[in-house]
Amino acid sequence: MNIGPFVLANPFFVAPMAGVTDRPFRQLCKKLGAGYAVSEMVTSRPDLWNTLKTSRRANHEGEPGPIAVQIAGTEPLMMGEAAAYNIDRGAQIIDINMGCPAKKVCSKWAGSALMQDEALALSIIEAVVAVCAPRGVPVTLKMRTGWCQSEKNAVVLARAAERAGVQMIAVHGRTREQGYGGQAEYDTIAAVKAAVGVPVVANGDIDTPEKAREVLAATKADAVMIGRAAQGRPWIFRELAHFMSTGTHLAAPLVAEVKQLLLDHLQDHYALYGEYSGVRTARKHIGWYVKSLPGGQDFRARMNLIEDCGQQTAAVADFFDGLNDRMDRIPDVVPNGLASEKKNIWRQRYEQETH
Repeated sequence: MNIGPFVLANPFFVAPMAGVTDRPFRQLCKKLGAGYAVSEMVTSRPDLWNTLKTSRRANHEGEPGPIAVQIAGTEPLMMGEAAAYNIDRGAQIIDINMGCPAKKVCSKWAGSALMQDEALALSIIEAVVAVCAPRGVPVTLKMRTGWCQSEKNAVVLARAAERAGVQMIAVHGRTREQGYGGQAEYDTIAAVKAAVGVPVVANGDIDTPEKAREVLAATKADAVMIGRAAQGRPWIFRELAHFMSTGTHLAAPLVAEVKQLLLDHLQDHYALYGEYSGVRTARKHIGWYVKSLPGGQDFRARMNLIEDCGQQTAAVADFFDGLNDRMDRIPDVVPNGLASEKKNIWRQRYEQETH
């Protein structure tokens, strides 16, 4: 599929996640088969553009294109200025955030809160397109099904966004009221796809190749967007691509490969965040990798006490070397949100091997 002039490698995308989809993580996911990745959201407030947090979020050094930056805010003029600011710093696609359910975002009427005010939402879209179109930069939109169960207006907003010039729409199959709880539903995404002519991306609870196939078939969407299921499992994108093209499952990655992937990720992470912040912000990534592995919970507790980058990488290397002594490949890791039976099986097997 295309976004404006950009031809994407495949329809398996990384969802923008605050505090997660920084440049090292996006590069890793692209390396492992993701066809497209969007940055974590960047504020539209000019007084925050030069902060360390925003500069890290806007870092695209060495990242393969297209470079997609998500912006968030409530003022049409300010959002247009934010689009121009990011284009001047390398953005090739601008994504508008109308999907974030976080309280600190919605309390300021940004993110998915904008879905309550369709006129304001449309004004923002028009202002951003007015800035981007003359520069040849496509504008995309990420939203939810609506604000709450009784007010699902995704179809109305999608039609208005398309008329205003938006060139792709991603829909998370939950309302803002749901947050990340309950189950994602795909009927609304299917309705959006039927209502517009631009590409539509389905997002929400897609954590296995079979689920991706099911959602694509049910919604007729052009692509799927993976968020939480890629945390600690960035190779999910190559698994999806293999399954969709062959109907068979790709073998789980070798323990040695995952060890090297994580160590490389950590070095890239430290380079972006520095020693003090790097060792602390890396903990969540390491925790996601090991969470469902034999001995992972105990290791995670010990690792969270380490405050030195060298010691952190050494501990990670030792953990995976120990795992490699017992198995060649990573176990069938259970994605976020699935039942725990397989986790219990692997933990029992680990206990039997070590006692």
